[in-house]
Amino acid sequence: MITVSTMRIAVVQAGYELMDRAATLDRTLELIGEAARGGAGLVAFPEVFIPGTPIWIDSAPIWEDDAQWYALLVDQAVIIPGPVTDAIGRAARQAGVFVVVGVDEREPHGATIFNTTCYFGPDGTLLARHRKLVPTGSERTVWGMGDGSTLPVIDTPFGRVSGLTCWENYMPLARFHLYAQGVDLWIAPTLAGGDAWIATMRHIAREGRCYVAGVNPCLHADQIPATFPDRDRVWRRDQPDGDWVEPIPGDLPQRDRLWPSHGDEWVEPGNSVIVDPNGNVLAGPARHEQTILWADLDQAEVRAARRYFDPVGHYHRPDVFQLTVDTRPRPTVTVISPAQRPARSARTMSELSSDRHRQ
Repeated sequence: MITVSTMRIAVVQAGYELMDRAATLDRTLELIGEAARGGAGLVAFPEVFIPGTPIWIDSAPIWEDDAQWYALLVDQAVIIPGPVTDAIGRAARQAGVFVVVGVDEREPHGATIFNTTCYFGPDGTLLARHRKLVPTGSERTVWGMGDGSTLPVIDTPFGRVSGLTCWENYMPLARFHLYAQGVDLWIAPTLAGGDAWIATMRHIAREGRCYVAGVNPCLHADQIPATFPDRDRVWRRDQPDGDWVEPIPGDLPQRDRLWPSHGDEWVEPGNSVIVDPNGNVLAGPARHEQTILWADLDQAEVRAARRYFDPVGHYHRPDVFQLTVDTRPRPTVTVISPAQRPARSARTMSELSSDRHRQ
């Protein structure tokens, strides 16, 4: 692989067509082309961008009249590999770019949904996928848990690319596992809003001494299709966020701070940002607009920053701290066919049968 010292990244903050896989895929392909024309070498999309966030999980009590929404989510979820990943791969190949995109994934014959991030190479290959390890709060009513087998680190000409999804970024051991593999660019697809999340992105950049891209969707209430089932119930305009999203200073309501002068019409207000290895904000945070953030990354900045602090090198004490990571896949069922049974057991049974005949 030919190495390069610089690369332009495009962080796509856009709205999806809620629970419409085909329409959101078309939008994704258009945005890949737009980013490539802007000179991007890597294009990053938000968490579960295809076919969108199951926004009803915070609009009604758990399992209360949500059957048709969940059935729609299962129907529109992405099977990997499949037509959706094939189409994104073709677009990546035509544009000659790396693509990172979040999807609602399910198995071909399953009904459990996984919050999955897919990594595509500029040759169109699906390089890897990451299933979110721990869904947060109400997300657990729609998403299952991933395992240690989907914690990829991707080699690119610029450097190594990886990351975690939304509040997984608060899991210090998961971060350390990825740092230990030499991540130079950290992609964090997320739904998290507010200034506290920007502080998280800046912290990871300084801790890992890597570039960080936080990628949010941005969806206005007007973009929810008029024909969406129970449209008036699927999203609450008076929905409080509380300080679990972000500490609220003084008596300033968080909603007034995150949605100033925009009323309550933003279902997902955005919050995308790009941060350098010293924690400086290069682009964003972008809010209340669908846009593409750009930054030119320099590998020399990563290397230079680690002379101060390398969390898995000169600033680590492996004689004091050790981490064990289980990267084995955890399938639901492990099937052992007759051909896979130990040969010794087969001979033993044959011998026992011969003994019975002799008797």
